[in-house]
Amino acid sequence: MKNKLTIIAKAKQTILEESKAIANIAELVDQNFENAIHCINNSKGRVIITGIGKSANIATKIVATFNSTGTPAIFMHAADAIHGDLGNVLEDDVVICISKSGNTPEIKVLVPLIKNYGNKVIAITGNTSSFLGTNADYTLDTYVEKEACPNNLAPTTSTTAQLVMGDALAVCLLELKGFTSKDFAKYHPGGALGKRLYLRVSDLIKNNELPQVSEEDTIVKVIVEISEKRLGVTAVIKNKAIVGIITDGDIRRMLSKNTDIERFKAKDIMSKNPKTIGTDAMAIEALETLESNSITQILAVDTQNNYAGVVHLHDLIKEGIF
Repeated sequence: MKNKLTIIAKAKQTILEESKAIANIAELVDQNFENAIHCINNSKGRVIITGIGKSANIATKIVATFNSTGTPAIFMHAADAIHGDLGNVLEDDVVICISKSGNTPEIKVLVPLIKNYGNKVIAITGNTSSFLGTNADYTLDTYVEKEACPNNLAPTTSTTAQLVMGDALAVCLLELKGFTSKDFAKYHPGGALGKRLYLRVSDLIKNNELPQVSEEDTIVKVIVEISEKRLGVTAVIKNKAIVGIITDGDIRRMLSKNTDIERFKAKDIMSKNPKTIGTDAMAIEALETLESNSITQILAVDTQNNYAGVVHLHDLIKEGIF
């Protein structure tokens, strides 16, 4: 490849070849797959996923996907397994062996040992007539015609096929288990993804000031309140309930039209019946409300519909939600 056009063409060719191979694998999914799913789901143990070479790398990713979607799993390298790590396999565990050829020496040694322990073996292999394919309890076919590698040597298409089969297992299992977004949040508490699933409005407002004025307060007091509380907004309150909202934009617009601010009160410039959000609402809901209404702040209310605080767009940015 000597020029940009050739590089781009080769990249597209690789992607298309792999996507075609994956589409073909969908046709290979049969009753073995369903039986494997029930085997895992009914097991009282964990899923042990093993492989060697590039298949081992795929195994570690599938393990991570299983663990994050409610199916306990651990990785066991096939070479290490026959040198002591076989002790990881407990009585009720199900073992998934991944191998393109299904005939690697380590797999040939490992599979009979696992079977002797009485554990079920699920094969993910591109060769169903191989040692692994014929000795597993359930064989999942990931046959690919050729690798994307021009020499048909480097594991590329075949490892993608293994990965996709692992994803299919994980997705079917999570649906069978009734795994919800709340369950997902338990396993992903860190980072922006986790916060989208568990962070609530009450978490966002707890460290914010509580700017508020009454309907009869002067504009000077309104300006001071907005300035001191540093949220660009203040609620207008009557008997703990929100009757209006005033933003710093409202102040600027008023000042651009009037210099005699002494005669104005909060009720004269407030926006009545402002949008609010409950403190129990998810933070992501607050973001969606801000975006859909093109606003940067929203007032929060408690279960009695009393004023509870302000959610600012900056709060969502700080938490990584935005």
